[in-house]
Amino acid sequence: MPWDNIIFWIIFAGVVVCIAIASVIIWRSNHRELGAPPEAPEIRPAVAETLPAVVEPEVGLEVPEAAGTRMARLRRRLAGSNNALARGLADLLARDRIDPDTWDDFEATLISSDLGVGPTTELVESLRSRLAIDGVAEPARARAVLREELLRLVDPTMDRSLALKGTGGLPAVVLMVGVNGTGKTTTCGKLARVLVAEHKSVLLGAADTFRAAAAEQLATWGARVGVETVRGPEGADPASIAHEAVTRGMRDGVDVVLVDTAGRLHTKTGLMDELGKVKRVIEKKAPVSEVLLVLDATTGQNGLVQARIFRDVVDVSGIVLTKLDGSAKGGIVVQVQRELGVPVKLIGLGEGVDDLAPFDAAQFVDGLLGE
Repeated sequence: MPWDNIIFWIIFAGVVVCIAIASVIIWRSNHRELGAPPEAPEIRPAVAETLPAVVEPEVGLEVPEAAGTRMARLRRRLAGSNNALARGLADLLARDRIDPDTWDDFEATLISSDLGVGPTTELVESLRSRLAIDGVAEPARARAVLREELLRLVDPTMDRSLALKGTGGLPAVVLMVGVNGTGKTTTCGKLARVLVAEHKSVLLGAADTFRAAAAEQLATWGARVGVETVRGPEGADPASIAHEAVTRGMRDGVDVVLVDTAGRLHTKTGLMDELGKVKRVIEKKAPVSEVLLVLDATTGQNGLVQARIFRDVVDVSGIVLTKLDGSAKGGIVVQVQRELGVPVKLIGLGEGVDDLAPFDAAQFVDGLLGE
């Protein structure tokens, strides 16, 4: 091969190598300018083990107030209220001398407090007789007499305990009934809190399928204290929801099944018949331990009319008086018990989540007297 050809190919190869080297240098330079991240350093096993694990936040449950402290707190609120009965009692005790006009005023105050004509006449006659003998010069003695007579009217001998022990291993079933607007669903949720505070397992049945969001409202109450709710679609058959709730309660072995029903006008025969059906369907699975009628304490005489109808349809076993705060008339406690022969078992004073407590006759009277 001629020497000039060999020299040409050597020079050509050298040029190609130089171009290749230059291209590599330029590529690396451009790569660094674009800000490409360096390769991630290897994580050694010892370092990886110290990294925190991802933990989902735990949803905390509310702790309901102990049932034993609720009535004392509600009594203090009642004592500080300005209802008609409390005012009338305070005015009577403030007198040094009680004349016939004072008794007439006192009697009118009692009637206006929804105590009822019969209980009012009975209380006034008893007080006039006892105070005429003992006199009222000593306020402490007059107060003691008044307390005794009021307590007798409220009747501390009535059994106000809730029947919460099922028979034959079945759960106790509590049916909540009442008209629209009494706070029935809210009361059902508050009662679940009371039972949880007493360390009972509870299941809620949302059988109010006609009011929009009623089931959601009940489920929210239950979720706050860890209680499950059996619910169905809006407009579903209330009896089927109640049946499913009791069936589920039996399967899960809960202590109490609380069944909330739709608010019903006591004047609507069809709706009342349906409520009777709900009770009958439940009793095919387990006995109904309690039928609690929720009454708005501010409704007065109208509340008594409601109570009589519900008693006849579903055999009411206890009364829950809601809204018995400063705007209510405390005499309704006596009158509703006299009319129905059914005790007031629970009382609500306010809108707080724990403003529902077992009714205690002595503490209620002490609250009215401001003690």
